[in-house]
Amino acid sequence: MTTIPKTMKGVQLIGHGGPEMLQYRNDIPVPVPTSNEVLIRIAAAGVNNTDINTRIAWYSKNDGGSTDASWSGQALEFPRIQGADVCGIIVAVGENVEVARIGQRVLIEPCITEVNGRTLTTPWYYGSECDGGFAEYTVVAAKHAYAVNSNFSDTELASFPCSYSTAENMLTRAKVTAKDRVLISGASGGVGSAAVQLAKARGAYVIAITSPSKNRQLLELGVDQVVAREADLIDVLEENSVDVVIDLVAGKQWPQFLQLLKPGGRYAVSGAIGGPLVELDIRTLYLKDLSFFGCTVLNPEVFQNLVNYIEQGKIKPVVAHAFPLQEINAAQQFFLDKKHTGKIVLNITNP
Repeated sequence: MTTIPKTMKGVQLIGHGGPEMLQYRNDIPVPVPTSNEVLIRIAAAGVNNTDINTRIAWYSKNDGGSTDASWSGQALEFPRIQGADVCGIIVAVGENVEVARIGQRVLIEPCITEVNGRTLTTPWYYGSECDGGFAEYTVVAAKHAYAVNSNFSDTELASFPCSYSTAENMLTRAKVTAKDRVLISGASGGVGSAAVQLAKARGAYVIAITSPSKNRQLLELGVDQVVAREADLIDVLEENSVDVVIDLVAGKQWPQFLQLLKPGGRYAVSGAIGGPLVELDIRTLYLKDLSFFGCTVLNPEVFQNLVNYIEQGKIKPVVAHAFPLQEINAAQQFFLDKKHTGKIVLNITNP
């Protein structure tokens, strides 16, 4: 029988700002699952752009103010344990959850639609509107803890939930099939490299935009064509040459994405690391009959599909580096340096 301590180690975000707002502590109370929840001992948790964006109030549309700086556009409650990518073991369950679930190795779905037995009208992001995975233990609604049967390590499995579900959601919304030519921006990042694998799993022709230094890694993932990040996309690929754009960058290159799309093409976006404000010629949108998909809340089938891909061996983890939890600042700086391909993971406890 697992002995559950009263306190745990973890990292708390105590306010918006720089890395100094992240405090490593060893006296955080271990959460107690309510009737429809499970308690998970966390083995590993991935680092995401969302963690940093939330810390610096990037999501705020009020000049970086704190009143709307969470993922849902509300004020964030502090202290907050961040971390949306979690692999761990269920060690206790609430009264409405089958005891047989204790001992299951699970991944947590990061888009939360149920809390304390109630269905949310607006979904939460795990580690933003509620405490997440940068600690030894966490609680979540049982429906969001997905059992996974895999030979991958905890570190490898922690690279999947957020990035791969985001990518799978974009491809699902854009209805990518084997007939499509798919252009992926920011292809060497966590979501980008996930989108590459998931698009190839569908049989699509994949074109990746990245820096030349990362060409080899992407070609090893199955990319059909690599385009340099600073290239003129129209010169390289020609207008009306792709069916789908999977965009994680936006920025100054954005108008070219619409030029590249064929009439009837689909554009899906779930990030703006190149800059959130873009120039749209509305004539291009309607004259080419384009479809736009903003992708945040996961479609209901997405996370189970992702777990199925993992268990069937159709996708593989891409882990750039792993850090211990107490080195979270170093991990986030490594992330910000953008010299890596794939995911950065924090190792937390050993099963």
